[in-house]
Amino acid sequence: MKKRFLSLLLVLILALSLVGCGNQGGDKQASTDGGEGGGEGLGFKIGIVTGTVSQGEEEFRAAEKMIEKYGAENIKHVTYPDKFAQEQETTIAQITGLASDPEVKAIVICQAVPGTAAAIDKIRETRDDILFIAGVPHEDPETIAARADIVIETDNLKRGETIVELAAEMGAKTFVHYSFPRHMSMELLAKRRDIMKAKAEELGLEFVSLDAPDPTGDAGISGAQQFMIEDVPRQVEKYGKDTAFFNTNCGMQEPLIKTVLETGAIYPEQCCPSPYHAYPGALGIEIPEDKAGDVAYMLEQIHAKIDEAGASGRLATWKVPANMAMLEAAVEYAVDYGKGEVEKFNKDHFVGILKEVTGDDALEVSELEGHPNFLLFVVSSEIF
Repeated sequence: MKKRFLSLLLVLILALSLVGCGNQGGDKQASTDGGEGGGEGLGFKIGIVTGTVSQGEEEFRAAEKMIEKYGAENIKHVTYPDKFAQEQETTIAQITGLASDPEVKAIVICQAVPGTAAAIDKIRETRDDILFIAGVPHEDPETIAARADIVIETDNLKRGETIVELAAEMGAKTFVHYSFPRHMSMELLAKRRDIMKAKAEELGLEFVSLDAPDPTGDAGISGAQQFMIEDVPRQVEKYGKDTAFFNTNCGMQEPLIKTVLETGAIYPEQCCPSPYHAYPGALGIEIPEDKAGDVAYMLEQIHAKIDEAGASGRLATWKVPANMAMLEAAVEYAVDYGKGEVEKFNKDHFVGILKEVTGDDALEVSELEGHPNFLLFVVSSEIF
């Protein structure tokens, strides 16, 4: 049963990573050159490995923030290739290259794409002093948990409960779940839907499961998006404005937000919760370069647009982007490790930092069964 759960977790991670929420704005840089930043000499260095802006803007911007805080002389940031699944050797080379510097005492990898485990194995042959923290792992959970000192990921099954609870808090009487057969053939996605249904029934909400077009099918992403634009008003007419909508696909979030706003319905959360996911495009928010990665600015802009539309209290997301929080918390933990203030794995210490980074004392953290260093978390929501 345990192995089955682990394999299901891997399927969900891969499903979400391969569809990719993509670029949310900004230049498609390949790496961070950075200035000197504001940090003083730490006496050691921390390596950061992220995707490019195209593949993972949130973690890329978080790396920039850490460079600004601690200085480019202390933080070394490299990126893995956009086609990471086909170019694992490049990923391995980037990670091992950081470890060739004897002053590097910790390496943070987010997202931990294929090749991460192999790179850690290679480095461990000569450097057992380096701390490894892996965020959003793409490889088998058992494999990465046995190699990285800390693994961190969102708790997608727990979200099956929290999303419906949030919808109820926002006044929903009906919960509509959109997906398609390909996603529902992924057992963990189907299990999350079942958790949503059970929670809806527990809270007295009517649960409606609907099929949407698969964006990889004949209609393509444009056809799937057009379906959302046409179908949401039909469902609102049928069930009323106090209907919450959820869709398992990243590409359909933007038209869903737009149509929810137009119909006065409820939108508790994206498939991949973040202020940067779909909200800027749906609401017409332009992000100045000097505000890239500024979460407070983004939340402020979303609030203003939704207030202007007269829809306050009807849309929400996580207070912080999950991947940003993972990377920032990991770097702060790595700084403490480099200073000798904490060992390679101390759950309470890491959770404390994660709460500080997110500003969320109610943040929930659990462990993957059998792997105490594999941490799963859920952040509180921001209702706009």
